[in-house]
Amino acid sequence: MERGTMAFERGSVLRGVAAGVLTLSVLVGASACSSSPPKTFSTQSDEPGFNPFKFGRGKQAAPSSGSIGVNGFLWRASLDTLAFMPLASADPYGGVIVTDWYTNPEKPDERFKATVYILDTRLRADGLNVTIFKQIKDAAGSWTDTAATDQTATDIENAILTRARQLRLSNIKN
Repeated sequence: MERGTMAFERGSVLRGVAAGVLTLSVLVGASACSSSPPKTFSTQSDEPGFNPFKFGRGKQAAPSSGSIGVNGFLWRASLDTLAFMPLASADPYGGVIVTDWYTNPEKPDERFKATVYILDTRLRADGLNVTIFKQIKDAAGSWTDTAATDQTATDIENAILTRARQLRLSNIKN
């Protein structure tokens, strides 16, 4: 065979393959547009048996549409308790509240920042975690990180839990 003829044959074979792929994709696309009802699939959490992604959590009610993904009493109590600090960000679906630095007017050489994690949809003491960051101003006027006492975080957690109980009780009475 001549060299030019072989190239022509190879090109026609590739055109044939391309035409076959195009025909097959049109047929598959047409069958996908049939009038059969759409299939619904269950999520992994709906299936019985072992679920490795639960990590020991018990069955929890899924939050309804338009609701936050954490305990509403803990969320509101956290915002109420930390209202004196400027708010940097708040994520009601993830349950994270981050404040900006707060300086007490009586002690202008130290400032605090708080991060609150709401870990559960139930009103429980272990469903809340508060982290406090502290900085002090050194002689040069720059802020230096120092360790805040654990008691400070515990006091804020207790204040949030107390406020959450008050909110829950006022909701029950009404």
